[in-house]
Amino acid sequence: MDPVGFAHHDHHSCIAANLSAAEQICQDNGLQFTPVRRRVLEILLHEHRALGAYEILDMLRTEGLGSQPPVAYRALDFLVSNGFAHKIEHLNAFAACVHPGHSHTPMFLICRACNSVAEATTQISADTLGKTARAEGFRIEKAVIEAEGLCPACQTKEPA
Repeated sequence: MDPVGFAHHDHHSCIAANLSAAEQICQDNGLQFTPVRRRVLEILLHEHRALGAYEILDMLRTEGLGSQPPVAYRALDFLVSNGFAHKIEHLNAFAACVHPGHSHTPMFLICRACNSVAEATTQISADTLGKTARAEGFRIEKAVIEAEGLCPACQTKEPA
């Protein structure tokens, strides 16, 4: 078992299930899941952490899949637009979605010490943010919540 976010899981099954879900969603919706798009998703799934576009581009370059920034940015745009990945604004980086094909409000827990990222879900309609928005007459259509703190591993390293 390898860590994902802050918990352990079957890494190979996780990658296979997410790739299979992406393939099925693309097939069902007539989307082209090109080799570069697939490879970028594989990279994000394999790493299970937030990666910058240039980190991804470096990996693609070494594999002969492209050397220009638009290659990575187009693939990332496709993955984010179709719910296979998320952009983490705080880090200006991208992470694979752990719930592809499901409507959800992601919450990213970002460790300030090691930069690991875990995706959790929250129900925006039931929490304070949703209530506050409604009180102002605003309807939230999409939200991404990012919280910074310390992951379990870094908490044990920090002096009390």
